[in-house]
Amino acid sequence: MEKNKEFLGTMPIGKLLWKLAIPTVIAQLVNMLYNIVDRIYLGHLPVDGSLALTGVGVCTPIILFVSAFAALICSSGAPRASIFMGEGDYDKAEQTMGNCFSLQIVVSVLLTVLLMIFSDDLLWVFGASENTIGYATQYMNIYALGTIFVQLTLGMNAYITAQGNAKMAMLTVVIGAVCNIALDPIFIFALDMGVAGAALATILSQGVSCIWVISLLFGKSSTLRLKKQYLQVKGKIVLPCIALGTATFIMQVSESVISVAFNSSLLKYGGDVAVGAMTILTSVMQFAMLPMQGIGQGAQPITSYNYGAKNVDRVKKTFRLLLLICLSYSVLVGTAVLLFPKVFAGIFCSDATLLDFTAKALRVYMGGMVIFGIQIACQMTFVSIGNALCSIIVAVVRKFILLLPLIYLVPRFVADKTMGVYLAEPIADVIAVTFTTILFAVQFKKAIRSLQQCDG
Repeated sequence: MEKNKEFLGTMPIGKLLWKLAIPTVIAQLVNMLYNIVDRIYLGHLPVDGSLALTGVGVCTPIILFVSAFAALICSSGAPRASIFMGEGDYDKAEQTMGNCFSLQIVVSVLLTVLLMIFSDDLLWVFGASENTIGYATQYMNIYALGTIFVQLTLGMNAYITAQGNAKMAMLTVVIGAVCNIALDPIFIFALDMGVAGAALATILSQGVSCIWVISLLFGKSSTLRLKKQYLQVKGKIVLPCIALGTATFIMQVSESVISVAFNSSLLKYGGDVAVGAMTILTSVMQFAMLPMQGIGQGAQPITSYNYGAKNVDRVKKTFRLLLLICLSYSVLVGTAVLLFPKVFAGIFCSDATLLDFTAKALRVYMGGMVIFGIQIACQMTFVSIGNALCSIIVAVVRKFILLLPLIYLVPRFVADKTMGVYLAEPIADVIAVTFTTILFAVQFKKAIRSLQQCDG
């Protein structure tokens, strides 16, 4: 434990961020493949590939909703555990992890029951049509059975990263992704299971990752270990975690709500082709966003640990470097998508009509991507320093106050109603980045002053 303290508290920031972020970014890129490889395979099915792709895309809001609970409980508890480690209180860090683990099992069981009962009704609400509901139902009924694997893999892997063990966290994702990539063609094509095969490959792969994560955290090599005496859920332990995780939860649930709004509006104005294009747009957006989130997760243990240790200089240096990297990346990737949209769209489909439509929509939808690195850097730092309120405000403003109304308002003012729906995204992004920058400038200064006064 002392070695870990020196590791997070004394190593040069640039070298430390490189050490933690690179494995995390690789994990996020692999995780991206994990999430979209089903769509790539299904989009190239010789018969009804575009409809199968659209059907699985309709499941996206439900999948995002399930994932959001992992962030609410465990991914938010991890920064608190890092802060406790910085304060030297490893017992409280392990209490936090153990309580979150138990709570997540309970939530997983409840979510599984709800999905098995209501998934069909939800899919109709979320944009399924007569042409796609069969594919969506096949996928969702099987995916629901693996809810506990998804929850524990996503949630508990955050505690491996929080200890500064980014390579092991990366392996969690790599193991699952490799299994998924290998199993998909077997189930989808060789066994002719189609959409059902894609779902089965996904939950089996998540199961393998889940066993890996839990084995690590129960093992003796882990700095923080899951211990029997800390598994009983206590309100004083989990409620602060839930408060901090509310922002991330809102962001992910809002993605679910936004997906519903997008799909229903696009089905109205553009039909199944527009909804299918949205599936591809969100996949490309994942490609753009996940590496930045990986960099932010790599920076999180550094920021949280040194914030707990009241090391002002290291907290400030970590944020500046995080901002520089995220912004540079968003400019690079955003520009590439705007210049070569057909290349990115072609990864997911071979249907000429869908490909041409999607390439046009990508240029509109991704218009604000070039500056979005600022949003990610500020948002991740708010969470890392335990500022739950500002994290929630930023999440609510971008998704609920801006994007959700704009999805319905913008089409009223443009001739091409379908493209008007896509245009809501860049408009919301530009306004949100401006707001977040101002809020962060004020609140980060307050947090730093508070540390300096405590240190003094």
